[in-house]
Amino acid sequence: MDGTDLADVIEELAAKAQEASSGRAARTIRGGHENALRETVIALRAGHELAEHEAPHEATLQVLRGRVRLVAGAEAWEGGTGDHLTVPAARHSLEALEDSVVLLTVSNRIP
Repeated sequence: MDGTDLADVIEELAAKAQEASSGRAARTIRGGHENALRETVIALRAGHELAEHEAPHEATLQVLRGRVRLVAGAEAWEGGTGDHLTVPAARHSLEALEDSVVLLTVSNRIP
């Protein structure tokens, strides 16, 4: 069985995001494009974002640390540590309202 110490990953990526000119760092901890499910931990420095992009399949976002805003058109949802958000099936962006780390879970296959 594979396992990942999320606390270590959170600390590592948060530190990398602080150093990165993009204000972000990420690592896929499970799956990939050849798997049905992919999980990626993403760290964003406060004031940085993942620019608007498409959601190719079903996805969720769990806030592991900090506070984020998920924006799709005129709608927005805020989440803090421990919150679980469903990523809309529309173009969307993710903004870090404070230094944040999230777990993005994406289905790579349409049911």
